[in-house]
Amino acid sequence: MAKELSKKYDPLSVEDKTYKFWLKGNYFSAKPNPKKTPYCIVMPPPNITGQLHMGHALDNALQDLLIRWRRMQGFEALWVPGTDHASIATEMKIVEAMKEDGVTKADIGRDGFLERAWEWKRAYGGRIVDQLKKIGSSCDWERERFTMDEGCSRAVLEVFIRLYEKKLIYRGERIVNWCPVCLTSISDAEVEHSEHEGFFWHIRYPLKDGGGFVEIATTRPETMLGDTAVAVNPNDKRYGGLVGKTLVLPLLNREIPIIADEYVDPEFGTGCVKITPAHDPNDFEVGLRHSLPVLNVMNGDATINENGGKYSGMTREDARRAVVADLEAAGLLGETKKHVHNVGACYRCSSIVEPRVSMQWFVKMKPLAEPAIDAVKTGETKFVPERFEKIYMNWMENIRDWCISRQLWWGHRIPAWYDESGQVYVARTEEEAVKLSGGKPLTQDPDTLDTWFSSALWPFSTLGWPDKTPELDYFYPTSTLVTGHDIIFFWVARMIFSGIEQMGKSPFDTVFIHGLIRDSQGRKMSKSLGNGVEPLEVIAEYGADALRFSLATGVSPGNDMRFSDEKVLSARNFANKIWNATRFVLMNLSDDFEPGLPEELAMEDKWVLSRYNALVADVTGNLEKFELGVAAGKLYDFIWDILCDWYIEITKSRVSADRSSAEKAQKVLVYLLDGTLRLLHPFMPFITEELWQAIPHEGESIMISSWPQFSQSLVFEKEERDFTSIMDVIRGVRSRRAEMNVPPSKKAKIFIVTDSAGVFVQGAAFIQRLGYASGIEIGSGYDPDGAIQIVTSAARVFIPMDELIDMEKERERLEKEKAAVQKDIGIINAKLTNDGFMAKAPDKVVALEREKLKAAQEKLSKIDESMSAL
Repeated sequence: MAKELSKKYDPLSVEDKTYKFWLKGNYFSAKPNPKKTPYCIVMPPPNITGQLHMGHALDNALQDLLIRWRRMQGFEALWVPGTDHASIATEMKIVEAMKEDGVTKADIGRDGFLERAWEWKRAYGGRIVDQLKKIGSSCDWERERFTMDEGCSRAVLEVFIRLYEKKLIYRGERIVNWCPVCLTSISDAEVEHSEHEGFFWHIRYPLKDGGGFVEIATTRPETMLGDTAVAVNPNDKRYGGLVGKTLVLPLLNREIPIIADEYVDPEFGTGCVKITPAHDPNDFEVGLRHSLPVLNVMNGDATINENGGKYSGMTREDARRAVVADLEAAGLLGETKKHVHNVGACYRCSSIVEPRVSMQWFVKMKPLAEPAIDAVKTGETKFVPERFEKIYMNWMENIRDWCISRQLWWGHRIPAWYDESGQVYVARTEEEAVKLSGGKPLTQDPDTLDTWFSSALWPFSTLGWPDKTPELDYFYPTSTLVTGHDIIFFWVARMIFSGIEQMGKSPFDTVFIHGLIRDSQGRKMSKSLGNGVEPLEVIAEYGADALRFSLATGVSPGNDMRFSDEKVLSARNFANKIWNATRFVLMNLSDDFEPGLPEELAMEDKWVLSRYNALVADVTGNLEKFELGVAAGKLYDFIWDILCDWYIEITKSRVSADRSSAEKAQKVLVYLLDGTLRLLHPFMPFITEELWQAIPHEGESIMISSWPQFSQSLVFEKEERDFTSIMDVIRGVRSRRAEMNVPPSKKAKIFIVTDSAGVFVQGAAFIQRLGYASGIEIGSGYDPDGAIQIVTSAARVFIPMDELIDMEKERERLEKEKAAVQKDIGIINAKLTNDGFMAKAPDKVVALEREKLKAAQEKLSKIDESMSAL
């Protein structure tokens, strides 16, 4: 017996119980199965500091859509969940919490701090996982991983050792991006550049021999405190005689040489460049070539250190102002020009990054990048949309060595130990390092690895690597990576080269890139604008399915999308429509109903089944091409328009007719509901499960039912064409009646002139009921005088005017309406021809009056047309 549904759909009463039902049934789990084809997605691990935001909701709704679809198609579908330790973000959170307790890192030491960090992780780390479950994520939660769990930590250690032994990891003094707020180095990918208005200050550097000066231009005069040379191009004839001479560094009176180097562009600025090896990556390379001293003049917090003379202790901003003022006082400041230039900021805290020489650990990237470039060139890994391949290629072909050390305590500690002489020993354990050193006392490197180092191993570390597990053998390479375009450099590129290096294969065959979610005005969601939307609040008001469907309908691969309450409301109304349609079907089912299509099908049955069959092919094809938004739109149109507004309306008379006729219609209805609910399930999992359980069905859950298949036996081209002709007539009649404000209660005879009389004879009952006709006459001899005419591709339709309206009353109504409109036109014209009004009224007001005049004139034109027709 069919299950009874409540009158109104209440998402809150359905969603939690449905999710528990799925968990109890163990429907999310996957394991190696030689009888099935694997399909695997690894979840981009959200930070343990995070709370669910719209970006997470979109990312995970899309992954869940794909995994549910493939699961229904019969794949062994594994979605691996997990979270990221997020070293910088988490450490900042814990330090902030400690500050409230009046405690610092120095007070409690490394071990005490890590104890607090793990406590924090236990308290808050699972919060976002619980929130992901709220949107219906069908992950295999028994396989949930954490980037610092025992298995992932072992993988990180193993990769570090292997790369070090291959000389692909090294320690050296290099210029790094330094965040003075997070107090750690960060990689190039973690620096966000934006244009800032600044100045070009021209500064005169006197020659030691008193023979004049050279002039340099800089945007950062405070860094001159660390200058160790001035460079010119060796081919620049202006300065040929100065190369090798000595300058006196202004303010500090330190002697520095003039050198020649190809790096200098003689066409830019004055052709003389100050060289500050400790604070500029290009200057650092010049310094290496010329054996220049490297003089660091900044502390970690971007204040000037003891090498900065009297400016020591100042912030970089205060030092800049003081240096400029002192140069001006000394007569050494030339012109100052406004200048717009790119400035790098920390992606985490947005503070200006400081290029700073530092001893750090690096990954040598060129040997790793080359096979990763080939993997995309050969199509081993494809980007959807394809245009993101260029972005990936550009980054990889110009990649610099990756700084992987971070001056933090929370994270994977670098497995390197030092003896008293500074000799380094890289090993898996301290015991192994001591053995390598010959028993010397050792101290471990205090730094931790970049968070992205462990994330780069995610596709294989989560499947058991470095052990040879059945899961790794079966599910690797994974299938699809779903992610935003903002982390192609951070994560996607690093996973590809890490997978190829450690596993010999790229970690996934397809990278599906989606855009960012913006607000209804197209602005990026941010705290500063106050335009962020909390997904859990949306779910509480509208339901998870409404949120998911509104996000899916806006998806176009690679493009940003706009979020609006109207879209979610529309999706909720769609859910209500499906609910009510299912209730209608269930209300009329007999207790002994047996599902399955009837042997005899009416024209309208064949039409709707043929349309449904095409929908199956279209939606499947769209999903194969990652056109998720297109697929969602087609489902919406079919369910709302074809199934509910047409077929259910058409079958209402059959359902209430004799048992045989009713049962045939009900069989088709249940067949369509079953199929469309299964097609819709990946998009709206909760309501489809609830409704599928209510209708006659086979199986335990819709999520493990089979995906609908296109069937040649359900292709009915003639019936589809014929019934479309009938629909065109009904639409035309209803549209014309609406234009004339004729109520449905006012019946009128309809005359149809056509060469396809047989088609319209079959559809006469539908036309009469849905076209509000008092009768239907089909033939070729009707005299159209005094009738409204509607033309379709298959027929001409006539409705006697006098049966639709009272001609005299209609004339009176139109006369009154015409007079009112003419009065409005007169008033508006009077304003627009009044010189005083036109002189004083704001442009917006004038424009509004002109729009009102145009609208009134258009209305008058339509009234005149109606009167002419009468």
